Amino acid sequence: MNVVPRHCDNDPSAGARNLLLNCAGCQPGDRVLIVFEAEEHGYFDRDVLHTVQREALRLGLEVSSFDVGFKPTRNRLPSALTKRLGLYDVVLFLARLGDQLRFSNLPKGPKFIVCFASNRYLLGSRFGRANYDALCRVKQAIDSAIHSAQHVTLRCPNGTQVTGHVRDKSVAPQDTTALRFPMSVFSPVAANAFSGQVALGGFLTGTGSSYYDDYSVEFEGPVFAEVKAGRLVAFHGAPSDVSRANAQYDRVSETFGLDRNCVHSWHAGIHPGCGFPWDLRRNYELWGGAAFGNPRVLHFHTCGADAPGEISWNVFDPTIEVDGVCVWENGRLQIERLTNGCDILDDFPGLRPLFADPDRNIGLRHAH
Repeated sequence: MNVVPRHCDNDPSAGARNLLLNCAGCQPGDRVLIVFEAEEHGYFDRDVLHTVQREALRLGLEVSSFDVGFKPTRNRLPSALTKRLGLYDVVLFLARLGDQLRFSNLPKGPKFIVCFASNRYLLGSRFGRANYDALCRVKQAIDSAIHSAQHVTLRCPNGTQVTGHVRDKSVAPQDTTALRFPMSVFSPVAANAFSGQVALGGFLTGTGSSYYDDYSVEFEGPVFAEVKAGRLVAFHGAPSDVSRANAQYDRVSETFGLDRNCVHSWHAGIHPGCGFPWDLRRNYELWGGAAFGNPRVLHFHTCGADAPGEISWNVFDPTIEVDGVCVWENGRLQIERLTNGCDILDDFPGLRPLFADPDRNIGLRHAH
């Protein structure tokens, strides 16, 4: 992991308690299994594991751990882990396996949680410490607004212009089968009734479902994806960039046997405390697993008919207009414009300073 920035307002222990108490809902005596991958794999820092273990013991929880390692492609829980699940109340993933399985059917019984605070800094920052229940209320309000809307428009300063709506309003918003911590995004919005052009933000990258060689490709100039009713029609830009994009889609879709041109869904970050103070180009995999929760980032799940697909489109500084109301404006989530948004701010006073002073760092420029 890159060097962790110094920050005067950083308390990893508080982030761990938020995870265990507010997200997991742990009570003294509960049994917690931490499924982790070792720091040597280059993604999760061991400090996060040690901090969560320590706080769990302080809270009177029974804590066990399971080193699951890391495999680039994985679509099921290892049998050795599955056999143990019935012994625990909570299964916490400090491993990419949780992210890889986040849309899968997980066994009934324990509460499954996927942690996206992959290092001590993220766990202790406002990202990890912001009240989990408060962000859940924000998510629910956004889900309701977008799901019921007749007209949704997505724009960005780079030229994104997409319009549509949720086609089947009889089906409730569907999210991951494991809980996310921190709560970072609203439920994915089906893209089958959305059309327009998407500015790709300078690159294509994976979705955290599988990891493969040439996981990300960068462009030399602006590239746009043309979408019609949830289908990729074409890429537009310099010929070399268009060729690079098409080659990535050909290769990935053929490798995994996927519907190449399916644009499955989209959603945006809802967590103003989610910052990424490192250069995203140094580690696209880590960036894609952390910075997506910032309201400055909207991403599409593409290349595959099931969420999350294998290739992500990232739109920066989105404006999301819901039935004429700009709920996002140039990458800022205007929570007070939501129905019940002001009630949420009143119920959770800690949200007001968070939304008034959001973290705008999403890795576009290296910063300590």
